[in-house]
Amino acid sequence: MTTVKEQHQIQAEFKSRMDENELLNCMRCGFCLPTCPTYIESGFQESHSPRGRIALMKAVVDGLIEPDEDFERSLNMCLGCRACEPVCPSGVNYGHLLEEARDIVAQNKKHSLPVRAIRKTVFEGVFPYQHRMRTLTGLLGVYQRSGIQKLVQKSGMMKLFPDNLATMEKVLPSVPTIKEMKNRPNHLESIGTKKKKVAFFSGCLMDTMFMKTNDATMKLLQLAGCEIVIPTSQTCCGALHGHSGEKNQAKELARRNIAAFEEIEADYIITNAGGCGAFLIEYDHLLKDDPTWAERAKVFSNKLKDITSVLVELEFHKKELVLPSQIITYQDSCHLRNVMKTASEPRLLLQSIQGATFMEMKNADSCCGSAGIYNIVESEMSMKILDSKMENVKNTEAKTIVTANPGCLLQMKLGIEREGLSDKMRAVHIVDLLVEAVESHNVKL
Repeated sequence: MTTVKEQHQIQAEFKSRMDENELLNCMRCGFCLPTCPTYIESGFQESHSPRGRIALMKAVVDGLIEPDEDFERSLNMCLGCRACEPVCPSGVNYGHLLEEARDIVAQNKKHSLPVRAIRKTVFEGVFPYQHRMRTLTGLLGVYQRSGIQKLVQKSGMMKLFPDNLATMEKVLPSVPTIKEMKNRPNHLESIGTKKKKVAFFSGCLMDTMFMKTNDATMKLLQLAGCEIVIPTSQTCCGALHGHSGEKNQAKELARRNIAAFEEIEADYIITNAGGCGAFLIEYDHLLKDDPTWAERAKVFSNKLKDITSVLVELEFHKKELVLPSQIITYQDSCHLRNVMKTASEPRLLLQSIQGATFMEMKNADSCCGSAGIYNIVESEMSMKILDSKMENVKNTEAKTIVTANPGCLLQMKLGIEREGLSDKMRAVHIVDLLVEAVESHNVKL
């Protein structure tokens, strides 16, 4: 609970830091309402809509309300999916307002000792250091391979945890060994004629827990004619920090990444995780007030491309891609669609696979409820959104749900388990599916 003193400090910083012109851009037209999952699932509560949250931010700036627990609750309930932005006739940058508001609250509120310890460990002690990410992920791998996981599941111990966490434990990918995670390439030649030189943002979780998907990504880039450079000094993108009120740390990570990539004369910087890509592509906004880094950030952001975008540019969809007969559907990564503006490219790639029938899902562009760690900290709302999503999935009769973001992938796997459909349906990252389609009729690459 925020004290009166903290509320006054928060209010003062809202007055000095929030972009009032951006707040005033909102015309309160309501076009954003039908796109907002929390507005719909909360029973159409205005405080859980983009329009309502902007009105609350403006009221704090004007001193009309206190930034109390209800105000903070409204901010925290937001998924940050940014589906409101493409439909806004005024072009309000809602995501930027939300990040600034959350940062002001987080930096001026005294958290409890356990919360402070967790935040410090996660944000400062783990994610910025890839070797620590490898160690932690490696421990998960030991848990999976040693038989302890099966023992824990059979013992019923997981029943002590909330249902969604217990189910999440079941759907985590098989983790590679620490040795495998350490033995990563930093340069790969193209297969066939070289068309582009690209730098690959390997990420933190993507290059540990989802390492096989990174391998598949690099394989596709090689087949598409790309020479690949993977900077060893890159670090976490900072998205988790930026979305959780740790903006200064996010800026520091951004500077480290810009420095790591700007030495490479690459045509593009490639990502394969919608959440990471959306944060990376807005480094120019994050560092706009930093005279040393603002221009360098623009150069970095202008080179960002999602893997599906570059594959289409290099006409990978015209290659022979084949899968066994099945229906496939696609769940948009919110940030890939709404921030990186990449929606048609994944669909074009999927529609080009022979043997598979692509079925567009109703509301495929609506959030699945993952949103980073939202499905853990706001599990009730997350599961409501997921249950609605799974109804649309089932209506497609798809065997395979395709995603382009690790959080979405785990959320859809969670949805499959919750619906009891694990023997009939699977969820897969688009690059893994494309590798399947390439290898299904060729010698394994």
